[in-house]
Amino acid sequence: MSYRPYQQIERRKSRQIMVGSVPVGGDAPITVQTMTNTLTHDVAATVAQIHRAEKAGVDIVRVSCPDQDSALALRDIVRQVSVPVVADIHFHYKRAIEAAQSGAACLRINPGNIGSPERVRDVIKAARDHNCSMRIGVNAGSLEKHLLEKYGEPNPEALVESALEHAKILQDHDFHEFKISVKASDVFLAVAAYNQLAEVCDHPLHIGITEAGGKRTGTVKSAIGLGNLLWAGIGDTLRVSLSAEPEEEVHVGWEMLKSLGLRHRGVKIISCPSCARQGFNVIDTVSTLEARLAHIETPISLSIIGCVVNGPGEALMTDLGITGGGSGRHMVYAAGKTDHTVQGEAMIEHIVELVETRVAAIQSEQRRAKEAAE
Repeated sequence: MSYRPYQQIERRKSRQIMVGSVPVGGDAPITVQTMTNTLTHDVAATVAQIHRAEKAGVDIVRVSCPDQDSALALRDIVRQVSVPVVADIHFHYKRAIEAAQSGAACLRINPGNIGSPERVRDVIKAARDHNCSMRIGVNAGSLEKHLLEKYGEPNPEALVESALEHAKILQDHDFHEFKISVKASDVFLAVAAYNQLAEVCDHPLHIGITEAGGKRTGTVKSAIGLGNLLWAGIGDTLRVSLSAEPEEEVHVGWEMLKSLGLRHRGVKIISCPSCARQGFNVIDTVSTLEARLAHIETPISLSIIGCVVNGPGEALMTDLGITGGGSGRHMVYAAGKTDHTVQGEAMIEHIVELVETRVAAIQSEQRRAKEAAE
């Protein structure tokens, strides 16, 4: 049984570009990104961090290239990871060229900050020669002086005007493989800017609330801002910016997409907040199951409800479920129907086994369907 949201979100129609082997925009799935915080020239540390993000389900990873050693290190990094790598470039056009030559799948850059028209042309040529796309990254904290003078302060109009000015530079060179972001730490400013930009162009949009804060505050802030945009159909790729490890950004990004029915991956746990009626410790059980089932990639839903008030109803909408009962025995549901009971001390191991067995069956069905289609 797969839960289907009552409302299907109609996504904004955008052009599609490629970031390495990953499509962004058009009818491609919304991708989840993160950024490393290691010194990029420390190849081993950077690769290890990317591998942790890959395990969490990341689609694209960005690394900073502030110096030549970092840009050249990409050559060794991209060989050891499975996801496309975006090089984050500011001001130094040579770093952009070196990153493209080293195997970056995309350059995060603002063409207007690179320098002379000749330098911009050289960067575009390098991107074109090495099948490298670009992201125009506009930020409310670093708007151009002429726009701040014109508008007096960062506002949606200034962010959009900056983005379109940079986009025109690339378009004038007949380069169209780019996406745009207009980020701000203020939720209202960011959402308004993205809404305005979505109305005036068809470029794929990278959405995010920049400098959102720590794990808890940043998650809430990003969920409000990005959730608003995603619900409106805006956004082709996203990064949740947290003062936390990169894999945490990936986990939060996926939860947003899963909550809105935009993508599905892994175990979706529906659980109650717990109360005095609970037949088992719901909080500890959910925490343990999240860790034990983190390796599952196949979409599957699981309800963990402490008592019979809401348990049977929630189980109707999940693949598997458990409801707390009396005398240490709890009811297990399969496909929305009561199936059997389990003793409390065996409950967690039993649920893990049920999920893994169900996932194996789903994967087997998928393989058979694929073979039949071929």
